[in-house]
Amino acid sequence: MNLKRLAPWASAVALLFVAACGGDDSGSSESPNDTSAATETTAGGDSSGAGGSVFVTGSSTVEPISIKVGELAGAAENGGIAVTVEGPGTGDGFKKFCAGEGDITGASRAIKDEEAQACADNGIEFVELAVAIDGLTVATSPNNSAIECLDKAALYALTGPESEGFASWADANELAAELGSAYATLPDAPLSIYGPGEESGTYDSYVEFAIKKIAEERGTDDFTRADYTASPNDNVIVDGIESSDTSLGWVGYAYFKAEGDRMKGIAIADKEGTCVAPSDETIADGSYPFSRTLFIYVNKAKAASNPAVVAYVDLYLSDAGVEQVSAAGYVALGADKIQASRDAWSSRG
Repeated sequence: MNLKRLAPWASAVALLFVAACGGDDSGSSESPNDTSAATETTAGGDSSGAGGSVFVTGSSTVEPISIKVGELAGAAENGGIAVTVEGPGTGDGFKKFCAGEGDITGASRAIKDEEAQACADNGIEFVELAVAIDGLTVATSPNNSAIECLDKAALYALTGPESEGFASWADANELAAELGSAYATLPDAPLSIYGPGEESGTYDSYVEFAIKKIAEERGTDDFTRADYTASPNDNVIVDGIESSDTSLGWVGYAYFKAEGDRMKGIAIADKEGTCVAPSDETIADGSYPFSRTLFIYVNKAKAASNPAVVAYVDLYLSDAGVEQVSAAGYVALGADKIQASRDAWSSRG
């Protein structure tokens, strides 16, 4: 499966528009296979005759799920819903959402206090809904046989603020050893790093997982090194990881899963030192150290005034919508957690 077939997300905008038509409730799981700036897809679904349009912004990680749910919502027996989905990144999505420019925003992390305050300052009330589980995947080239597992100390030594200028994996050995890493014998090989930029929730999650605690202990900034190739487009990151035999990068699990022949996932050592590789099972049970929850945030006022938004979110949280999580390459929430999201949505006020 090639993620370029699933959607042209990141910098692109996917437009899913369907006119009203009769059809069954099963819908279609076919997705855009074009990498142009916008595509149109026809798919069956049950939008309860709501009609209207929905604009979803935010995370490029959540974007493929939102697109697939949009395909289901596109056509209804009694009316059509036009769903526009874009993926500029979690941070940029919150900027738009809290300025009242989006009905819904996807997020690969929970909203920050300052973002919630921006929404409050602009009178935007929202409901937070967990929709899926992702495993932020650290990856390298399949040709890199020297690297199979890393711990957080090694990742900090390779990608944290003190690694600025390191051009070889081996350059990080002294710092990794100082931090007590079990992986302080990194190879003398070129280090080419590819990942999302600071607009991305995946960037924030990586900092949270791999850098923040060590940075605080050492009194350094909790940021990655600046001298790596950053892109808001996950497909570009995948291309970069593939381009160098000794690359290092990080992407959402769906991109790794879809492009597994082009990347090799690096197992992450847990607190006991056990190396855990990303998989559906380890992400679902939380044993993979870099597991995280994916969210959508819905503008309450826009839901109250636009039946299409309600129909779309209803479908997102339905059994059919939950199925799209796996179809998009992520891991579905457990029954208790998806029920908590349904309860939060039904009691939104």
